[in-house]
Amino acid sequence: MAITRFKPEIWSAKLLVALRKELVYGGPQVVNHDYEGEIANAGDTVRITSISDPTIGTYVPNSTTIVPEELTDAQRTLVIDQAKYFAFKVDDVDRRQAAGDVMTEAMSRAAYKLADTVDQFIAGLYTGIVAGNVLGSTGAPIDTYTTANDAYDKVLVPLRTALKKANVPTAGRYAIVSPEMMGSLLRDSRFIKANESGSTDALRNGFVGRAAGFDIYESNNVPVPSGDTQVITAGVSAAITFAEQISQTEAYRPEAGFSDAIKGLAVYGAKLVRPEAMACAFINPA
Repeated sequence: MAITRFKPEIWSAKLLVALRKELVYGGPQVVNHDYEGEIANAGDTVRITSISDPTIGTYVPNSTTIVPEELTDAQRTLVIDQAKYFAFKVDDVDRRQAAGDVMTEAMSRAAYKLADTVDQFIAGLYTGIVAGNVLGSTGAPIDTYTTANDAYDKVLVPLRTALKKANVPTAGRYAIVSPEMMGSLLRDSRFIKANESGSTDALRNGFVGRAAGFDIYESNNVPVPSGDTQVITAGVSAAITFAEQISQTEAYRPEAGFSDAIKGLAVYGAKLVRPEAMACAFINPA
């Protein structure tokens, strides 16, 4: 009688590494860390003071009496109110059976998921953009699929105009687009891809090229407020300030059982401190 039920199992030393989307919104091209050094703990608040512009008057020699005006101030607050963690363990027996470096891959994946959570949080700050810099709406999004020029002419150019009218500097302007809008841009000859432009910045996470005066970044974290409507944002890094004070990991051996465990914590906050320095467009990509 042939032995047919004995089927030895082989555990591969090569792990199937999870696919990862590129993280853009939390990158240095989109946010600044100007106030991070002033944060100590979760819940801390930094009050950011701004002052009004002085009035410019006409001076008439031997006639004008100059009276200095008292400037007014305003405050915005940056609060470290977000706290996220992960914690996982791998049993000693399971680790011996799995020939691959399970702990290292699991740790890498956990750290990435934390960063992805931060990325999505920052992406949601578009709701604070001033009304004059908002194109379209959830109920009336801009169609970007009728012709190959729609994404460029109906979205990027109007976003550029909105920022220009708001006196936003041209240097360092970015626009973050979805894969669907990126597909439309690829059909427009005015879009310059990073590999064709010879840009030395091509390795920046999510950077794909330039168009209408913007560094174009592609992200899967583009907000989707309802249905198929997407929100394309543009601006400069001075608009959003981000602070992450506590970011740590600890390896330990839980008392209950035989396993290695790792836990990690990220405490952070972000604020749209210059709402006029960003613009957004609600689009219908398909």
